[in-house]
Amino acid sequence: MFFSPFTQIKGLDENSIREINQEVQIKLTALKDTDFDIVIIYILLLSSLISKIRDIHFNHVLDEFLRRIEETSEKITREQIQHELESLFMKNNSNISILYNISYLDALAESFNFKKVARICKIQKSKYINKLVALIILSVE
Repeated sequence: MFFSPFTQIKGLDENSIREINQEVQIKLTALKDTDFDIVIIYILLLSSLISKIRDIHFNHVLDEFLRRIEETSEKITREQIQHELESLFMKNNSNISILYNISYLDALAESFNFKKVARICKIQKSKYINKLVALIILSVE
C-alpha cells in the first residue's frame, strides 16, 4: 500500500493510515466521472497524509495547552477556554498558526532523527503555548 512507508512518522499508525485511505477513496469516488491524471491522485494522497499528520500533532499541542492553562488558573472553565480558542481560530491568530506549523515540523524532525531541529521546535512550541495561555487568561479574567 502507498501509505505503509509513512508509518515511521511519529503519530501515524495503521488506524490513521486506514482513515487516510478511506478519505482518499471518497475523494477519488467523487472524481470518478471526471477526466483527471495521476498528478491529481498524488495531490489527493499527499494532501490527505499531510493534513492527518498536522491534525494529530496539533491535537497534542492543544492537550498540552489545556493542561498548562488549567495549572495556571483554576477559575477558568473548559467552556471559557473553548470559547476563547474558537475566537482565536476565527481571527486566524498568528500564535495558533505558528503552533500548527511548528507541531508538524517537530513531528517530522523527531520521525527522521533531526535532533537539533526537534529541540528547537519543542522550545518554540513551549514558547507559543505559553503565549496562548497568557492570551486566554488575559481575555477571560
